[in-house]
Amino acid sequence: MMGEHDWSRQQSELRQRREELTGRLARIERELDRPGSHDDDDRAIEREGDEVLEDLGLAGQRELVAIEAALTRIDDGSYGLCAVCGAAIAPARLQSVPTAAVCRDCA
Repeated sequence: MMGEHDWSRQQSELRQRREELTGRLARIERELDRPGSHDDDDRAIEREGDEVLEDLGLAGQRELVAIEAALTRIDDGSYGLCAVCGAAIAPARLQSVPTAAVCRDCA
């Protein structure tokens, strides 16, 4: 039965990744909050850099949401079960994508 599986390794990896992302997002936020240049050319370059940082921040936030959802599934016993069809998600899939909420067939 899936509920009896030991997901401690995945849980540890997810928590570690959450900490890494939280730190990275804080650094991105600090970088975006820094004062800008008064030179027009420099401001244009800074704007482009800020757009890249914002995109990275959004991607990081999406990943954090997926990590939190996976940790919740571990806690409630539904981790490893497809959210669509209810079948077991292949262990290899969970190793490569620990935030996976659906099996390969439903993905």
